[in-house]
Amino acid sequence: MASAENKETASPMARMVAEMARTLRVQRGWTQEQEGKEIGYSAAAISAMETCAQPASDAMLVELQRVHGKGTRIFETARQYMRLERLPEQFQDYALLEEAAISLQLFATNVVHGLFQTEAYARALIGGGYPPLSDERVEELVQLRMARKALFDRDPLPMIEVIIDEAVLRRVIGNEEIMREQLLHLVECARRRNVTLLVLPLDAGKYGEYAGAHGEMNLLETPEHERLVYLDPQDESLLISDPTKVSTYTQRYAKIRSQALGPRESLDLIKRLAGVKE
Repeated sequence: MASAENKETASPMARMVAEMARTLRVQRGWTQEQEGKEIGYSAAAISAMETCAQPASDAMLVELQRVHGKGTRIFETARQYMRLERLPEQFQDYALLEEAAISLQLFATNVVHGLFQTEAYARALIGGGYPPLSDERVEELVQLRMARKALFDRDPLPMIEVIIDEAVLRRVIGNEEIMREQLLHLVECARRRNVTLLVLPLDAGKYGEYAGAHGEMNLLETPEHERLVYLDPQDESLLISDPTKVSTYTQRYAKIRSQALGPRESLDLIKRLAGVKE
């Protein structure tokens, strides 16, 4: 919602977008009403964007790129950074790394990893969290989470492996229908040629060894082949690059992997929990 408060708190990127858009509009000799007609918004919406009373939405940036960005990626680049600014602060550094990673190895212990969540599951999860968020902020975070899925189809394709604790698959988030849809989505994800999905069964520790006790983790490899670990316990952010520590986490992940079900057994379990009959 447009407000005077937004003008005071607008981010540097929002201010830069506003100035670029206004300058390009004036160069073309367009009024705010003419600009609005070109990109599908009202004159009031253009005014709000140019004054930062309502910074440009993701959809508006797409249209600004279409109309004004020919020969450049000026608004597309701004779109990337404005999405980043809307993410929780502790997640922002990792988000850029995830987007560019050539490989990801993920271990999810409490809920389905964000990259693999359906929109309904994410909405129920974010909307039911604490502290409570406004409906507007919930919806914004849901859409930002969905935008991360572009990684699955990026060129070049990243290799993504996720290990999901069986408890995650049995924990109903939202309601039974939302959860079934989520399980079926995992089945579809597992069929992607760049995705490996494994389940760590509930009885993984019954023989005296259990490597998953320390909780979830994200291991990634950058395009420069640097290996990093990201942890986010209780909304904190830990990005680990120390080679010795990364090695320890990598070995722990390998041990967790060795205790997980194989890809086919994992897929069969998810199908059974979703009620899929062969």
